[in-house]
Amino acid sequence: MSNKFTTGVRAIADCDRCGQQYKLKQLKELVVRTKKTNMFVCPECWEPDHPQNMQGMYVVEDPQAVRNPRPDNSLGPGGSRDIQWGWNPVGMANNGVTPNTALMQGKVGTVTVTIS
Repeated sequence: MSNKFTTGVRAIADCDRCGQQYKLKQLKELVVRTKKTNMFVCPECWEPDHPQNMQGMYVVEDPQAVRNPRPDNSLGPGGSRDIQWGWNPVGMANNGVTPNTALMQGKVGTVTVTIS
């Protein structure tokens, strides 16, 4: 059984977008929303199918709520709802509203160089 088409090694074709002539094997087919468009374009005009074109095609489950949540009741110092504002003028103002419980420690050491 013979092949109905030639190999097209030296075939010349026009880009469907810009109209420039290229070898047929250099042209690529455009795909939009995973569908072939039967448009063959040159490497400069070709663009891959963009992922944003696929919106709504695939089911995406992104749950936001937690089933049967329990409130966090640890209000005391060191609890998970204890707030420490660490910038002026909001925190560190000693106004009684935002207590300063953040403590900072630092040390300065020395470097000794021995030359032999």
